Amino acid sequence: MADVARDLHLSAGTVRDHLSTAIQKLGARTRAEAVEIAEGKGWL
Repeated sequence: MADVARDLHLSAGTVRDHLSTAIQKLGARTRAEAVEIAEGKGWL
């Protein structure tokens, strides 16, 4: 996560907040579940 934050010039906290929001919007309980949902929808 730190590499992504650095590459996008964002703080790690900002990246964490965006991830949390995306996980909630997908209705997932974990990051892994969010990935499964997104892959199932063809988004990843």
